[in-house]
Amino acid sequence: MSACFPPQPHVKQSLQRHGKYQPFRFSKIVSLTLLASAFCFFADPALAQNQPPPQFTALFNGQDLTGWRGGSTFDPVKLAAMPEAERTKQIETWTKSMQQHWHVKDGELINDGKGDYATTVKDYGDFELRLEYKTVAGADSGIYLRGCPQVQIWDINQPSLPTAPDRNPNKGSGGLFNNTPKTPGRDPLVVADKPFGEWNQFRILMAGTRVSVWLNDKLVVDHAVLENYYDSKRQLPVPAVGPIQLQTHGGEIRWRNIFIREIDKEEASKIQKSRTS
Repeated sequence: MSACFPPQPHVKQSLQRHGKYQPFRFSKIVSLTLLASAFCFFADPALAQNQPPPQFTALFNGQDLTGWRGGSTFDPVKLAAMPEAERTKQIETWTKSMQQHWHVKDGELINDGKGDYATTVKDYGDFELRLEYKTVAGADSGIYLRGCPQVQIWDINQPSLPTAPDRNPNKGSGGLFNNTPKTPGRDPLVVADKPFGEWNQFRILMAGTRVSVWLNDKLVVDHAVLENYYDSKRQLPVPAVGPIQLQTHGGEIRWRNIFIREIDKEEASKIQKSRTS
């Protein structure tokens, strides 16, 4: 970076004494450096996106579907227990469907509202997940954690209906919608969604079975238990590990800047103890 600025007076005097100060040459270096910087700045904006912050890993590289497979609303424990050939065939079927409806453009991961879900090839345990999304009217989406539904994404302009009293999109996105109605975390604490056309930002922290969610820097789920959707009695905990899934249906949704930080057992334990002590 120092090459972009002229030398300080004491450095200039030293260079002049040794016959090494050449202002014209230095000026050319500065000009070339600024030109190169300008070129990088005005290059494809996708290059500036999808770059993870310190300690985070990018799940989406901004260029293609590397690291992603297809998936559906399917118990990850049951999937893992399948014979290998059967499991491989099932994943191939989901992936074929996913690839028909997901594509990458300008550093964004785009779904047309159809097909199976974008699912990480890798499984995760405890983690901090950050991502951005932008959707349209009528769309319905969500984020599966360890393969379990879900941190909900709504079109919040939809009204509550007497025929579906537990479906309330106008309460906002970010709630654990597949939890038992009226339990903590099932509906968000506040409405934090941005208008259509603007990017929304999620921060999701999962430690053990506990989940906290921030939408656009507002806390919407506070250390709530994510119930195991695949257990009809809701007695078994969610799996210890599983994939991240981007669920979608009903309308286009776009994703970018999808980053994850894996949390070790010590940190996860501190998070849980800090809320129970």
